[in-house]
Amino acid sequence: MLRPDFAKWNQSAEEMRQLSTVAEHPRTRERCLALYMVGTKQANATQWSQEIGRRNMTVQRWIRQYNEQGMEGIRYQHTGGPPPFLPGELKNC
Repeated sequence: MLRPDFAKWNQSAEEMRQLSTVAEHPRTRERCLALYMVGTKQANATQWSQEIGRRNMTVQRWIRQYNEQGMEGIRYQHTGGPPPFLPGELKNC
C-alpha cells in the first residue's frame, strides 16, 4: 500500500498535520492533509480521494511526489494557465 515516507524527509505525521493548516496556499494545505490522513492510516488514498472529491490517481501522485521530492514535490506552483483564446489584436479591445 502506498504511504508517505515521512522519515525519509525528517518529518513526522504531526508536522504534516500542522502544515495542512498553515501552508501558504490552499492546494498545498490540501495535499499536506491528504498525506497526514494516509500516513496515519486514518484513510487510504482511495478513501481519502472520495472524501475530498479528487481522483484516486491524484492523491497517489501527491504521495509519490512527496516520497521522491519531499515538500517541494507537493508545494503548489502556479503554472500560468492555458494560453488566451482571443487573437492578439482582440485582447486590447
